[in-house]
Amino acid sequence: MIKCVLLDDELPMLGYLQALCRELEGIEVIKSYNNPLKFLDDVDKLDFNTCVLDINMPGINGLELANRLEGKAIIFSTAYKEYAAEAFDLDAVDYLRKPYQLERLEKAFGKVQAWLSNKNQVNAIYVELNTNLGKSRMNTNDIAYIAVAENDRRDKEIWFKDGQSFLAKNITFDDILERFPEGQFCKINRKTVIALHAVSYYTTQWVSCEIASSKNPIQFKLSEQYREHFMSLFLS
Repeated sequence: MIKCVLLDDELPMLGYLQALCRELEGIEVIKSYNNPLKFLDDVDKLDFNTCVLDINMPGINGLELANRLEGKAIIFSTAYKEYAAEAFDLDAVDYLRKPYQLERLEKAFGKVQAWLSNKNQVNAIYVELNTNLGKSRMNTNDIAYIAVAENDRRDKEIWFKDGQSFLAKNITFDDILERFPEGQFCKINRKTVIALHAVSYYTTQWVSCEIASSKNPIQFKLSEQYREHFMSLFLS
């Protein structure tokens, strides 16, 4: 799923872009902004992987803003072709000329999908664990959280972002954290380890993540003894 934020200081153009995005499958518009400074205030709270970003905006232009969106797929948009070279110097996935056209926007999102797939493949780390299904090889990028199994505390239930789960047999959290990518998973209470990339919201008391099988974010208690370590990893 492409989770997209839209930025354009011209409200009619922003509304038109929103309407076009609704015509395309696999595109979720997380939020739209006509004020780039407001977007900057909210950016750390948003769960998105893609940004359609107008270049000419007051306060801070799109080229400057893109430098603050490390790891996000950027589609620049503008009515002025002279910005194209500078946009691609910033490793933009694509560059759209206004007015927007549906077929051209769809092509740009196709490039985004390929970019995201390549990015995830490069960073993918697989581990093999004994599970209730036998030896299972899993991509740690797909994991949302791990919880102590209800029927046997020696087992751990591994939940994936797509809503599936495996039961890892006879393994401790310490063993799991040793095998998984360092700094990407964190114990937040005695019964739960969470993947930092799956965190949607957090406070000093609670941590939330989303999985496909749940309509609402799943909320976990952030225990005091694990709080400092969680904050140090999440904010690093």
